Amino acid sequence: MTKPCNKRVPGSGCAVLAGFNRIHAVLGGSDQCIATHPSDMAVAMRALDARVETVNPVGETRVIAIADFYRLPGDTRNIETDLRTGEIITSVMLPPAPPGVQFYRKVPDHASYAFALVSVAGIVQSAGGRIRSARLAFGGLAPKPWRVTQAEGALAGAPARAGGFDAAATEALNGARSHGGNDFKIPLARRTLHAVLAEATRA
Repeated sequence: MTKPCNKRVPGSGCAVLAGFNRIHAVLGGSDQCIATHPSDMAVAMRALDARVETVNPVGETRVIAIADFYRLPGDTRNIETDLRTGEIITSVMLPPAPPGVQFYRKVPDHASYAFALVSVAGIVQSAGGRIRSARLAFGGLAPKPWRVTQAEGALAGAPARAGGFDAAATEALNGARSHGGNDFKIPLARRTLHAVLAEATRA
């Protein structure tokens, strides 16, 4: 028997809320859906402020910021993107990256061919033991690539030390809500962010 899934059949329920939810979202979900966004590439593109270009059946084009392209579940948990009926993606545009160290860290259950339990993509510029600027996007935590400007703001001008990394993690995970099987994701995300920031700012 197929388990209830509001994404497949709206209104049928969400079996994983009280079931096996190890890989599911701790941020951005709802009482209707806690599915996670599975892409690796989209998380990196979110850190890079990518834009998505589309065309509809009559040839009209649109450009959508990737921040607005993916949707949170809300009341339309079966609609994952801002694509309209008949519209297709024709290109993805990446603006020039800001200066800094670029990184992508993925923590899966298995060494290959597995979705991320937690992933972090980012660009961090630092000098003289301080962080000048940071961009951070997270995968495996939410129904869309997750970026928190408050976390980036907490790092701007902060010493490149554990205290600053912890402050950024606290901002990034603000409002996180786990469901039993995925409780470990919150501390795992904190440790992963701490590790990549330490590596990115190492002189």
